[in-house]
Amino acid sequence: MNMIQALNSALDVMLGRDEDVLIFGEDVGYFGGVFRVTEGLQAKHGLKRCFDAPLTEGGIIGSAIGMGAYGLRPVPEIQFADYILPAYDQLVSEAARLRYRSNGEFWAPITVRTPYGGGIFGGQTHSQSPEAIFAHVTGLKTVIPSNPYDAKGMLIASIESNDPVVFLEPKRLYNGPFFGRPDEELKTWANSGDPSAEVPLDHYSVPLGQAAVLREGREATVLAYGTMVHVAKAGIDDSGVDAELIDLRSIVPLDIDTIVRSVKKTGRCVILHEASRFGGFGGELSALVQERCFDHLRAPIARVCGYDMPYPHAFEWDYFPGPIRLAEALKTAVEYR
Repeated sequence: MNMIQALNSALDVMLGRDEDVLIFGEDVGYFGGVFRVTEGLQAKHGLKRCFDAPLTEGGIIGSAIGMGAYGLRPVPEIQFADYILPAYDQLVSEAARLRYRSNGEFWAPITVRTPYGGGIFGGQTHSQSPEAIFAHVTGLKTVIPSNPYDAKGMLIASIESNDPVVFLEPKRLYNGPFFGRPDEELKTWANSGDPSAEVPLDHYSVPLGQAAVLREGREATVLAYGTMVHVAKAGIDDSGVDAELIDLRSIVPLDIDTIVRSVKKTGRCVILHEASRFGGFGGELSALVQERCFDHLRAPIARVCGYDMPYPHAFEWDYFPGPIRLAEALKTAVEYR
């Protein structure tokens, strides 16, 4: 399966297993979503289980919170992560606080799906990576898969969770892995040879808060998530550095134990994310590593990120933190004295 098919399969499985699960959002019903993630679900499960919503992000999330408090498990879609900000107050002030504020009497088991990130020439209003603003909010989980297998398993785990989840889907990975080289022939998941494209048809889950070590290494640790996991693979190969690659998979909850074990072994850490550098989640990762691994570090922690500017349309690949920039950071870390 590609990632679109894997996500569709997860939704189909959960609609079939749990009558409290329902899906709604802009164009998700008859049309099947702008990226076709919900294609065929309305026809199979009915108008009451998969339906279109008005163009009002605050209303979509506010309605989902009410449904969750009532006992349902809604999976609302925000068409692009850039459009989620009108619903930010609902997520922060209501969804994230409901269980605490009601002393456990009510909760909001909602999973907000939304495509995010660049690499498709979407420009400044269709390419943003807002994960850090959700990671900052106590009470929200923030999940970012990097492959079809994880996408299905983690979406199922998110829907089954009693906590509100922001599920960010790297749209650059929907149809195939992307290694940050726009001039290379594009691969689909089917012809990529990546075993994570082998996705079971039935129910399974991937635990939230459990990172994956994708590559063992001795000289440096690379922390990445989403599209940047694949960019990291290319950058490590380019650098010639024996680097360990960790796919965080979810940034809240964060698998800090796996990170610490790796950095204590390698003594160097490079953090890779697409979002702009200042105030990005890489800053939190850097602080956590410094606090726990200070005596083991042999070089300053490095961050390879997007620039502190709006995502440019015409100069997308200058902004995009590709494998060349990661390779340079790895070489600098290893050569540091």
